[in-house]
Amino acid sequence: MLLLCTILCKACLVKDTPAPDNDLKFQTKEQFTQAYIPPKNVTIDGIDYLQSQSPVGKFGGEFVSSTIGEGPKTFNPFNSKDATSATLSGIMYDGLLGTDPISGQPVPKLAKGYKISSDGKTYTIYLRKGIKWSDGKPITADDVVFTWKDIIFGGLGDTSLRDSLYIDDKLPSVKKIDNFTIEFTTPKPYAPFIRSLTQSIAPKHYFEKAVKSGNTAFDTFLSTTTKPENIVSSGAFKLKEYVPAQRVVYERNPNYYEINTNDEKLPYMNKLIYLIVGDLNNEVLKFEAKELDVITLQGSKVARYKTLEPHSDFKLYNLGPTTSTMYLSFNLNNRKNDKGKYYVNPIKQKWFSDINFRTAVDYAVDRKNIVFNIANGIGSPLYTPESLNSIYLNKNLAQYDKDLEKSKELLKKSGFYIKDKKLYDKNGNRVEFDLLTNAGNTEREAIGVMIKQDLEELGMKVNFKPIEFNSLVNKLVSTFDWDMVIMGLTGSPLEPNGAKNVWLSDGRLHMFNMRTPKEGKKGILPWEKELDYLFNQGALATKFEDRKPYYDKYQEIIYTQKPMIYLYSPVIINAIRKKYKNIYPSSLNGLTHNIEEIYIDE
Repeated sequence: MLLLCTILCKACLVKDTPAPDNDLKFQTKEQFTQAYIPPKNVTIDGIDYLQSQSPVGKFGGEFVSSTIGEGPKTFNPFNSKDATSATLSGIMYDGLLGTDPISGQPVPKLAKGYKISSDGKTYTIYLRKGIKWSDGKPITADDVVFTWKDIIFGGLGDTSLRDSLYIDDKLPSVKKIDNFTIEFTTPKPYAPFIRSLTQSIAPKHYFEKAVKSGNTAFDTFLSTTTKPENIVSSGAFKLKEYVPAQRVVYERNPNYYEINTNDEKLPYMNKLIYLIVGDLNNEVLKFEAKELDVITLQGSKVARYKTLEPHSDFKLYNLGPTTSTMYLSFNLNNRKNDKGKYYVNPIKQKWFSDINFRTAVDYAVDRKNIVFNIANGIGSPLYTPESLNSIYLNKNLAQYDKDLEKSKELLKKSGFYIKDKKLYDKNGNRVEFDLLTNAGNTEREAIGVMIKQDLEELGMKVNFKPIEFNSLVNKLVSTFDWDMVIMGLTGSPLEPNGAKNVWLSDGRLHMFNMRTPKEGKKGILPWEKELDYLFNQGALATKFEDRKPYYDKYQEIIYTQKPMIYLYSPVIINAIRKKYKNIYPSSLNGLTHNIEEIYIDE
């Protein structure tokens, strides 16, 4: 959901957080990032290839990863509304640019280069000549213009990217200069635009029919029932097989445009497989049974795996704080639906809209206990929407511990009182609400149990209900019928504007106070209006030092108003089989960002 550091935090156990008894030492960022050399452009027989600079490897074999939950909902990268679908569709489609795994700077992918005009408004993109889609047809400027003009700016699928690119209610323009040159123009200099060019590019000849048929047809295009052999793509791997609730299998794309220094086409692997494992516990079992080749470890598992590592076939890497954020959110929606019924029970809505109530909940949550028990001390409490390794992190916001007395004092200010260990509002209503999260994510389920216990110490009755992910998403962004929720947002520490659709008052992921398209900005709160201003101005400022104050202020507003209470940030510890070579871990992009360069050497 978010694009986001050219400066990365050193991976380490967080200060003042209880750590496991084991001496957990890992390869540091400084040790594992220096060896990676980014690919470079080369032209051979008129074809503009991307050439890997990593050691030449062996061809063949497979790499098996995993995904929790129920599996992908679509293979359409323009209609992916969940992380699993976005990941699995993104494998098949490259963008014009990518992100350097070490520096975080934009780097060539389908485009061999770009130029930005002196006034900062025109972006000239130079496409690679001679590269092809998986079906053998050429990739040209027509595909790029079609993708941006007809799909993204046309409002098809998930419109989050389009919505983040409005500048004074205007969108950038895109035009074809020649078959391999494209020009984008923004109404004003717009700092986040260059990173939007990592968006997948669609093959016009394959997508055009669905686009012309409108939103309904496009929403079902590239569904999980699509025959793999019919899918046209550009990534290193193309879809070979999808077995619902079991696995997604990709095979190497023989038309991929990256080669090694022997001028042999990558990727090295014959297959890339994602097992659909259901939950985190099952994922661990499959890794230990050697059914998986890589895993991200929960904190509680790290000490054991560190002990096993010297005598095992895997290696551990510490990638530093996660670039995602975990939060507890309130439903602040006080409006009625088309049938005249309130989305949220008006009694509960009064509680949730009360800043004293929200702050009392915040002070009742024991973040340190969450870090110690869920992450085994390998992590840190989180208090802002920006991840701990974001260059935009507001470090001036004070941290605080659980304080039930402060919570009780705040509740008392708003007329709440405790009787027989039960909390009531000033009108005598028992404080009781549902707390939701997605079933199968054992980390969030464990956090939910702990928060339920914390809040019950204040006399609140919390009905904790993990539910199926699609049902939860439907409640959050469609029906709006929920009370409180524990969720997470994926992200990167490079560009806060990627979260624009979360923080703008009419954003498609403005979950804590969602509005229908018809409502627009109806019922906007004063601090929501300020968030709109900050994000619009932050994107128009082009220098980091000019932009940061806007993003510092937005974090301060969330920190103060607490529509979303941020919980903790675990350190990411990954295990991968030692037989895989060309592994260059990245705090930004993980272990397998260069999957096309990875090979087996046993």
